[in-house]
Amino acid sequence: MSLFGSANFGLPRLKPLPSKRSHVVSVLDIGSTKVVCMIGRLRPRAESQILPGRTHSIEVIGIGHQKSRGVKNGVIADLDAVESVVRLAVDAAERMAGLTIDSLIVNVSAGRLQSDVYTATIDLGGQEVEANDLKKVLAAAGHQSLRTDRAILHSLPTGFSLDGERGIRDPLAMFGDVLGVDMHVLTAERPALKNLELCVNRAHLSVEGMVATPYASGLAALVDDEVELGCAAIDMGGGTTTISVFAEGKLVHADAVGLGGHHVTTDLARGLSTRIEDAERLKVVHGSALPNSADERDIISVPPIGEDDRDQPTHVPRALVSRIVRARIEETLELIRDRIQRSGFSPIVGKRIVLTGGASQLTGLPEAARRILARNVRIGRPLGVSGLPAAAKGPAFSTAVGLMIYPQVADLETHAAGSGMFSTLGGNSRFARMGQWLKESF
Repeated sequence: MSLFGSANFGLPRLKPLPSKRSHVVSVLDIGSTKVVCMIGRLRPRAESQILPGRTHSIEVIGIGHQKSRGVKNGVIADLDAVESVVRLAVDAAERMAGLTIDSLIVNVSAGRLQSDVYTATIDLGGQEVEANDLKKVLAAAGHQSLRTDRAILHSLPTGFSLDGERGIRDPLAMFGDVLGVDMHVLTAERPALKNLELCVNRAHLSVEGMVATPYASGLAALVDDEVELGCAAIDMGGGTTTISVFAEGKLVHADAVGLGGHHVTTDLARGLSTRIEDAERLKVVHGSALPNSADERDIISVPPIGEDDRDQPTHVPRALVSRIVRARIEETLELIRDRIQRSGFSPIVGKRIVLTGGASQLTGLPEAARRILARNVRIGRPLGVSGLPAAAKGPAFSTAVGLMIYPQVADLETHAAGSGMFSTLGGNSRFARMGQWLKESF
């Protein structure tokens, strides 16, 4: 379906998951460092204390990942290169799963993600809130957010108000004069999404849904209490670092900055005049985000950049490597700190930050983040998924796993076109039942 096709410029929207039978979901994480395709079987699961928001258990039955080409800072720079890498990753996952796929859920890092909150109110005239009133107020908020130059990736009602009293989770059947809703809308620039869809289409696949990278990685790496009480997930990738803020079970803010692990590697390649792949290895083996007194004494050898066999490796103190790494890491963390501060969601994040993504594995990063962000920091790995090979259990695969989890929460969203009403996380809440009833009644 073309992004420009329907009247509200609708993106492909996911259909609700079948609640009684298992379902195969395939996802594609197109990153600056790697492209990952995962195929998983989602089975309905009974309510449980562990990850209570999840309605289905996830078993990965196929996975393929390739070194990324043609993606720079999360932006598609070369269609042909991305297309061929996508084909290879999908092919590997299909072979492992023993089935072919025709559509995928894809992540979005590019397109200058933007979070806005729209508020709408309608007059109730002292009557009780009915389902139709909810539809009206949600539609009113949704219509404010429609723009021709940007497409809506996610729109989530974050809270209702009655007569100015905020923080009402479920206003149905309550009495009041004015019903209000706050709607968190996450948008991206249309051309970036169009190019993303084009890459997938050229590999003879269709896009089933698009999910903002920060939303996906937050879904995978945060535990229930963090999502409920307020927490930020920071996904440090190769070309971009994304931030998502969750509170009361929902995504309330998202942002992305064009800095990531690959910038550390290129700084090293320039500073030590060595090849990119050698710089990457030096970063992983010797790089640290923390100063260490032993680093001045340790000498490491740096391979030369030329092809000439007579070129000798240079020898530098390890401290030089760490200084170059630290400068870029501190710049990135300070930028994130300022973005969180500017967003106005700093109080909601409180003291909790989860770092995830491939670049979060750098030695000493959690300690550096604790110091600069002045908060408690833990490294988040993808949670609650079986069948992942050991290599894919680390933070680098959070986005791909989050895309797998997303179909379970897709119906929280409400779109101006009226497709899909809403419920809240935890499919057993009154809110979810109300959403279900709305779906069946209209």
